[in-house]
Amino acid sequence: MPAAITPTEPLSTTPVCLVRAESYDDLALLRGTVEALLEPLGGMGAVVNPGDRVLLKPNLLTGSRPTKECTTRPELVYCVAQLVKEAGGKPFLGDGPAFGSAYGVAKANGYLGLLKDLDIPVVEFHGSRYQTVGESFDHLRLSKEAMDADVVINLPKVKSHVQLTVTLGVKNLFGCVPGKMKAWWHLEAGKDADRFGDMLVETARTIAPDLTIVDGILGHEGNGPSGGEPRLLGVLGASRDVFALDRAMVEILQVDPNQIPTQRAAERLGLHEAELSYPLLTPQDLAIAGWKLPEKMMPIDFGAPRVLKSTFKHLYIRWIKEPIAAYANR
Repeated sequence: MPAAITPTEPLSTTPVCLVRAESYDDLALLRGTVEALLEPLGGMGAVVNPGDRVLLKPNLLTGSRPTKECTTRPELVYCVAQLVKEAGGKPFLGDGPAFGSAYGVAKANGYLGLLKDLDIPVVEFHGSRYQTVGESFDHLRLSKEAMDADVVINLPKVKSHVQLTVTLGVKNLFGCVPGKMKAWWHLEAGKDADRFGDMLVETARTIAPDLTIVDGILGHEGNGPSGGEPRLLGVLGASRDVFALDRAMVEILQVDPNQIPTQRAAERLGLHEAELSYPLLTPQDLAIAGWKLPEKMMPIDFGAPRVLKSTFKHLYIRWIKEPIAAYANR
């Protein structure tokens, strides 16, 4: 008789760490929660080596509506930066906001005091062309600052999105596409949601963040990424695999992944093959009832007039509005 087949563990399992977190107010408590979140992954020391230049990439979407939870909270970034420094890393903060500068948006959202306390610089992104990992695109124009960093820590915010249904870790890395190249991608690829999703996934694969920590304590539901309202989720999540963490968060929100272009693209490109393991809480433990998606979805593509309008708005905020405000506050 043939030998009995003994069940084995899946050939490939990817850990996703999920915990409850209810508030940003107590920094010591929040830091302890982040440490507990990262412990099954080996802690920050498993990600950052002494001397590493570490990019902290939050969602710095906009300097407007700072109380509406459109951006990653600075308290979370502060706690992560503390752990990076204690591991011997040299953190810096950067993003490519849709409008204005990373410094201006960080200032409007209350970052500067915490960054000053830890002596963390804010850098502006500049683009260069890079060979992609997959075959969907030959090259992508991405932030040199992100690609040259020794370590990238991706710090997205949980939000609904009127064009992409939900925005999480993969979409947050679109902020590493410099300047108004983002508007060009909406013009070039936006008529095909699957092509746009492929581009976002290839961007994430090429940047290859070393760690993603998602801010889901307070999310932004409804007509996001900026036109919705805050919603208490009480969740922090972390993984070395950004695609795995996004899968888990979509399950927590109880949103059909087929509605989300980045989820469809990741599935299509074979990035959802690994089994996920949950060393702490599971998505079922943290599931959210009644998460609000956009009331009406908008097309992804931008027509040429909208691209021009977006470009002029960005240049006005970046080179006129922000410098005038800085001069007035001297």
